[in-house]
Amino acid sequence: MSAFASPSRSLRRRVGVGIATVGIGTLLLTACSATGGGTDEEEPDASTTACGPEAAETTTELEPAEITAAQDRETTLTLGSILPTTGTLAFLGPPEIAGVDLAIADINASETGVLGGNAAVIHRDSGDTTTDIATQSATDLLSQGVSGIVGAASSGVSFTFIDQVTGAQVVQISPANTSPDFTTYDDGGYYWRTAPSDVLQGRVLGNLMVDDGATNIGLLYLNDAYGTGLAENVKTAVESAGGTIVAEEAFNEGDSQFSSQIDAVMAEDPDAIALIAFDQTKVIVPELVGTQGFPGEDVYFVDGNLADYSADFDEGTLNCAQGTLPGVLANDDFKSRLLGINSELTDYSYAAESYDAVMLMALAAIAADDASGPGIQSQLQAVSAEGEKCESFDACATLLADGTDIDYDGVSGPITFDENGDPTEAYIGIYQYGEGNTYAPVTSEFGSLG
Repeated sequence: MSAFASPSRSLRRRVGVGIATVGIGTLLLTACSATGGGTDEEEPDASTTACGPEAAETTTELEPAEITAAQDRETTLTLGSILPTTGTLAFLGPPEIAGVDLAIADINASETGVLGGNAAVIHRDSGDTTTDIATQSATDLLSQGVSGIVGAASSGVSFTFIDQVTGAQVVQISPANTSPDFTTYDDGGYYWRTAPSDVLQGRVLGNLMVDDGATNIGLLYLNDAYGTGLAENVKTAVESAGGTIVAEEAFNEGDSQFSSQIDAVMAEDPDAIALIAFDQTKVIVPELVGTQGFPGEDVYFVDGNLADYSADFDEGTLNCAQGTLPGVLANDDFKSRLLGINSELTDYSYAAESYDAVMLMALAAIAADDASGPGIQSQLQAVSAEGEKCESFDACATLLADGTDIDYDGVSGPITFDENGDPTEAYIGIYQYGEGNTYAPVTSEFGSLG
């Protein structure tokens, strides 16, 4: 990994309420400011501080890896995907689709395959909650007899078709749904996710802001299942860590004006603002930072809007701003393999979770000796926990062929599904923006849910 200059605030971490979090790896940022501890050094101006990718001392140019050709055999497992190629989360589509396709390629290149055959995927668009694209996509995929579906990215979108899919006894695994509402949803055991509930991301983000010295925090959030759930968990973490939420303002999907919400938050003089949004960020940030003069370094992002804004904002707008994203920090080997699928990738968000969603369904089909939806559903929890550890399709499939129970640990982390289809442990990545309004990894935190 590259080394970066350190952020202008502390990067100490605290344990969130009900969640044990442990920082992993080496802190990638190195020397830009006082980081607490009672020093008398003057805090540097963020406008002249090197943060994010522009502060890299070294860079790695990644080349696409060669993808092994598939075995010539019949298809025994057909999956679908409902992932965004249009709408407010379209930027998440390419890495998620690449993750799915890489998993399919790895399965088909293996000697064993799935029950002696290949896997196939049919991709369909999810759109967003302003359209009914996702429900049409679900209808189409179900008519083609898929056994499982990867998607959607948006929690709100998944709620528009979850009943269609699970009611048909087809497995749905989302790589990115984080709304806490899915945990207790009546899905008959057919809905799963490889991304953790926002109980975890909310705790990490709330603790991050307070640890960075913020005491009076404002929330601007999307009024849907994703935004309200995440906002509530951020609030819980902030208050538990000794901070105060001084303003909470919601907006709706499809809104184009946000002045009243911004004015209401700014009136409370916050020293940090958590912006829980999707594409609305492109309208909110210029008014909040440019017109209203709120420091860009004190805006915090989440997975729904942690994106490349180099073409959208003036240089320096987001310098030193930070954000959180569930999942591990993708290593260069995995990135190169993804580039072998899609050489134009510039973002890798939720690619690992998408890859693991496919792998888990394929391994569950082998464990059940049945590639149908009910067969896969019956073994998903079993292949994720308590057996012999394995980390690749070949290794896991070989163990299953020998009659050994397995515990698949994927590229996104250990996963370990609970009885509700939620991962019980996961990583949350912390990222930082630089002068060019693009972001780079800082560190990860590992947390357990339950």
